[in-house]
Amino acid sequence: MKLLHLSDLHLGKRVNEFSMIDDQEYILKEILTIVNEQKPDGILIAGDVYDRSVPTEEAMRLWDDFLVRLSEKKVPVYAISGNHDSAIRFADHGALIEEAGVHFSPVFDGHTKCCTIEDEYGPVRIYLLPFIKPATVRALFPEEEINDYTDACRVAVEHMQVDKSERNILVAHQFVTGASRCESEEIVVGGLDNVDASVFDDFDYVALGHIHGKQHIGRETVRYCGTPLKYSFSEKNHKKSVTVVELGTKGKVTISEIPLVPRHDLREIRGTYEELMCKETYEDTAVDDYIHAVLTDENDVIDAMAKMRVVYTNLMKLSYDNKRTQANQEITDAQNVEQKQPIELFAEFYEKQNNQAMTGEQQQFVQQQIEKIWEG
Repeated sequence: MKLLHLSDLHLGKRVNEFSMIDDQEYILKEILTIVNEQKPDGILIAGDVYDRSVPTEEAMRLWDDFLVRLSEKKVPVYAISGNHDSAIRFADHGALIEEAGVHFSPVFDGHTKCCTIEDEYGPVRIYLLPFIKPATVRALFPEEEINDYTDACRVAVEHMQVDKSERNILVAHQFVTGASRCESEEIVVGGLDNVDASVFDDFDYVALGHIHGKQHIGRETVRYCGTPLKYSFSEKNHKKSVTVVELGTKGKVTISEIPLVPRHDLREIRGTYEELMCKETYEDTAVDDYIHAVLTDENDVIDAMAKMRVVYTNLMKLSYDNKRTQANQEITDAQNVEQKQPIELFAEFYEKQNNQAMTGEQQQFVQQQIEKIWEG
């Protein structure tokens, strides 16, 4: 059995105020070409179809068109909502398109949707777990002890009653401990959204979404496929792809990748203004790529952005790397934010503002407020 793993389309996204909708339409057509060539038995889409809970009309039309094209090819789709998706808009017309082989899981209601497909080796169970928070699962299972995201996912998986003798796939949208983030992702301080990978041990393959760089966590079969496009300059060196998952007999899983070539790359160029504007520098390069220009001039160039866009038409960002900016980079207050608990960050802020540490009573009060806010 062959399945394609996609996630984090973020349809309707803007990067540095540039709309990515045309690039997204292009890359979805490239994915459809891969579908024609690979002839998969299904498509796994692990959340964040849209970039916002109220997507643009363009984004919704693009998603609808993609589903129609897959339906015409008789390729089943197994999709979950992510933290960016609105359950209602994500699963628009869900009851109708179920008949066309498009299977949605927009919201977790205590029961995880399971779809079964078969090949010559027997059934494959595909479990569709949309993005969940501890408060959501705690409300559904008040008798369970749920303190964090790992507990929430553990309880959800336990109630799936997975038959470990069968071949099982999980589609989920969570941050699994150890994954590497990018600037284009939401960051939760203190790692409070971490999920331990051991929660997913009962599954032969875990199709993950939420993290924008492709990677596996622990074993090869707990995997983020990454975004189909670059959505920040921290991703400039990423090689985007579609992940191909092939299942044989129980325990036999083969994983490969098919590269995705974008309409416009997102890349960084570096040098003095004169160097970058010299024809010998940009000649025979894709000057219409999305560009971050890093100028090494010691003095700011007047109206540099407008001048450089005469050559680099999609110049997104301009910054300087010189003695002045290097000195500014020595500020370290914001380092290691992800490694600190929210109470630690608040205590540091309080001490800087008041020139004294918080009392034990104050810390206890702040911690209680953080917990209330987090669960809300």
